[in-house]
Amino acid sequence: MIDKLEFLVALAEQKHFGLAAEACGVSQPSLSVGIKCLEKALDVQLVERDQRFIGLTAEGERALEWARRIIADTRAMSQEVKGGKDGLAGRVRMAIIPTALPVIAELTKPLHARNPGISFQIITRSPAGIRRLLDEAAIDAAVTYIDRKSSERLTAIPLYREEYRLVTSRTFSRPCGDHPTWAAVSALPLCLMDSQHPRITQALRRGADTAPRITLESDSIALLLSHIRTGHAAGILPERLLRSTEMQKEFLLSPIIRPAISCAIGVIMPSRHPMTAIARALAAEAHQAAVRLMPT
Repeated sequence: MIDKLEFLVALAEQKHFGLAAEACGVSQPSLSVGIKCLEKALDVQLVERDQRFIGLTAEGERALEWARRIIADTRAMSQEVKGGKDGLAGRVRMAIIPTALPVIAELTKPLHARNPGISFQIITRSPAGIRRLLDEAAIDAAVTYIDRKSSERLTAIPLYREEYRLVTSRTFSRPCGDHPTWAAVSALPLCLMDSQHPRITQALRRGADTAPRITLESDSIALLLSHIRTGHAAGILPERLLRSTEMQKEFLLSPIIRPAISCAIGVIMPSRHPMTAIARALAAEAHQAAVRLMPT
């Protein structure tokens, strides 16, 4: 039954029978037969189809939510049972916002050192994309912004606070000086990270007479830096991304004052009772990482 539920999830994600079959490592006829067997077992039509995939029926959408939950619970049970026998082993699927890339090794390196059987699959996504993946049980944990909107179904462990710097080339004209306010920065041509955009634009609007001049948004840190390097735009980036000696030599970095703005970053995991052994180990590592990442 689990393999048939995986067929349904893959079909919902790929929206194409052939691609779903490829993702599951089976032939397209095998996937189609599996879906039909699932429909027969549940006595409902799950998929709208003619010669191609059209979409899921209302019953299919409800079944999809259950399928994701059952698959996630089955994977968790397998990891728990194997962990009790051979020590912790399994793959941890994680998504992180791009600005948290400098700190992810604070979690993965010590956890793997203590548990060599654990491996990681890590992707970068926007905060909204991460929430969707968590809702779909497509990942086991995430490193992203923590806010008051966090669901009761999620466990959040704060790691550090993201603080921001104005970043310019050394040839960029700075009418706002070396101690810029958010209102003054809003008048500059700006490059922003997609993941930061809502929080940063809110800060920029405080005390400013006009909307901020955002010339570029991207999820690529390298792309933003390449535009800042031209001297035609400024950037607002997290301080942790800018700590390298090379970065400090090449760019001018200034804290933005009045008001001081920071955002909480942390590990978010589904709230499961009981938690798997790997989830408990990850949570424990997150608490230890938070101590290491705290400012001294």
